[in-house]
Amino acid sequence: MRIEVLLAPVEQAGLAGVDLDATTCVVFDVLRATSVMTEALANGASAIAPVCEIGEAVALRNANPDWLLAGEREGLKITSALSGGPDFDLGNSPREFTREAVEGRTIVTTTTNGTRALMACQGAERVLIGSFLNLPALIAALAKAAPEEVLLVCAGTGTQCASEDVLCAGAVVDGLIGEASGFELGDSALVARSYYREEAGDERGESRIAHSSNGRRLLGMEELRDDVAFCGQIGIHHVIGELGEDGIVRRCS
Repeated sequence: MRIEVLLAPVEQAGLAGVDLDATTCVVFDVLRATSVMTEALANGASAIAPVCEIGEAVALRNANPDWLLAGEREGLKITSALSGGPDFDLGNSPREFTREAVEGRTIVTTTTNGTRALMACQGAERVLIGSFLNLPALIAALAKAAPEEVLLVCAGTGTQCASEDVLCAGAVVDGLIGEASGFELGDSALVARSYYREEAGDERGESRIAHSSNGRRLLGMEELRDDVAFCGQIGIHHVIGELGEDGIVRRCS
């Protein structure tokens, strides 16, 4: 198994010209899109349809009136002023995606980086949803499946690398090495693992990601500051989401 990491969003554009037929991609947008998806599936959501643009989300909702609209721009829930239509039902805080709100529902979501990263990986053999919330289950599933190639994709923030995504990707690299032997690590995987190992003395994921640019930004927003601690919880769910060929994320374990 060879493991590589895409550390920044600019690298995702190159995936269009890469043969990913034997590759399992794992997408990380720890703060907060992939944490949201994991939480929603754990609380019984039937499916999640990630799209890049607000207009795409509204069009899907118009075609499927019982679907929930979710997502963010600049971290905040999308309103009618941005959508040109309805206010969105949910934002991009995992604390909104309670069982009462999402059980049995399909959710269409658009976020600044996370949904774009997922769409960039659509040509892969498998595309999985990664976060601290499902970290041990994700490591175990990858070790068991032993795909030929693993590509850990850090969604980032805007055009920049997001350290919390690299931290989580590094934790996966480190965990896989602990689970089995025979891994070949690309330089990018070595970088991510090294960063994780430097931070591994603090077992609380929320403490680590609180120092990231995204963490500091969210901590400065009263209504969203609790998302940092929430998204830093390690292994509270065994659920792993997988993006299907139809572009829909469903629970695969």
